[in-house]
Amino acid sequence: MALRLRGLTHLDPLAVPLPHGTEVTTRVDRLLGDRHVPQGAIGRVVGSAGAELDVMLVGVGVVRYNRDELVPRKAGQVRHAERRSAAWDALRPTVVLEAVVGSRAWGLANEGSDTDRRGVFALPFPWTTGLAEPPRDLVSTDGSSSYWEIEKAIRQALRADPNTLELLFVRTAEARDDIGAWLLDARGAFVSSAIYGSFGRYALSQLKRLSQAHRLAEHRERVLEWLADDPSLALADVARKLAAVSPRAAPTQVDRELQAKEYIKQLYRSLHDQGLLPARDFASLVAFARAGRALLDPARDLRPKNAYNLVRLIATAIRWLRDGEVDLVVQGDLRETLLAIKSGAWPLERTIELAESMTPDLETARLATKLPPHPDVPRADVLLRRVREEIARRHLAAEPGPLGKDAPPAPVATWDDGDATWDGGDAAPTPGNEERKDDG
Repeated sequence: MALRLRGLTHLDPLAVPLPHGTEVTTRVDRLLGDRHVPQGAIGRVVGSAGAELDVMLVGVGVVRYNRDELVPRKAGQVRHAERRSAAWDALRPTVVLEAVVGSRAWGLANEGSDTDRRGVFALPFPWTTGLAEPPRDLVSTDGSSSYWEIEKAIRQALRADPNTLELLFVRTAEARDDIGAWLLDARGAFVSSAIYGSFGRYALSQLKRLSQAHRLAEHRERVLEWLADDPSLALADVARKLAAVSPRAAPTQVDRELQAKEYIKQLYRSLHDQGLLPARDFASLVAFARAGRALLDPARDLRPKNAYNLVRLIATAIRWLRDGEVDLVVQGDLRETLLAIKSGAWPLERTIELAESMTPDLETARLATKLPPHPDVPRADVLLRRVREEIARRHLAAEPGPLGKDAPPAPVATWDDGDATWDGGDAAPTPGNEERKDDG
């Protein structure tokens, strides 16, 4: 324990970055109308606006705080946030490939659309030779920009990962370095009929999950009303009431009640995952029914953003398998359909029906595709070796640039509860720059 604490003594919990998703504890009381939110409330960072952060508080909803009014909930999160920030600052100059992705790249953006960037970075040679495990991802504090280390990106592309392949084939992809250009030149090596599963079948499976989530919301209000009217009801009591009104078929009454009981369990797990319940249990659901129902967002149940993207993935898989090439910019009738789904103009049931109607075309494209059954692994291996050799050459030749003589200092391995790891901020200073800190 002493070793672990010693590694955190240099961190200021009031200054360390709080990336989106960080669990935090509030340091001040807050009044929201007539409601008092006490100091010590627990939540998760979900947004930012300059020096202010939006926090989803358990049982309260989204509340805005100044940075100095929050502290990370766990010491491990402090360390993670510092490492993430230090890695971003140190390695952002080593990005070799970058693209605007998402709706702006697909031709489906509107005025409120975010600008998301994704890319690939290369590790300077000294970062790959020591005990310290270097970062494989770079993520901005607000989560809008993310980059993969080049070996990780290659391995993902070989698995036909949709995000990675889209990065390589989107029109906005731009090489920042010769290494990035090599990656774009070799992108055909990663294309295979595996797109059928990673794009098409994956999207269909996720749409089925959305359908299940939609069904979960169908009786939610009724269950919450019952619990608000009579908090003494037990889980079995609510399950019997729900089984009596649910249209779902079951062989016996016992089976109907078991289905209903599982539904209720899924309901409180879902609400907990949304940050609305303090625990995944029935007691928390009862308390929420009495005090927290106003926090529910009906629009969340439809999740049009997720649904439209999954339909887009299926359409992309069909075109790629059928034509052997792809343009990720959506056009024509499909574009209008996707924009309607995205805006919420289509009910989720209609979107799911559309996706299921595309299944025969997906299967036909798979059977007729001329894409190879597997990616060109030897070509990808040659590419990675070429990249590694080039990085080593730039280092040994002390060439100008972030992968040569201007590379950020390599991380220094430190002891962390039995593991050699990089504890951000311990990078060795470069000659003539001894005052620099947190560069690694």
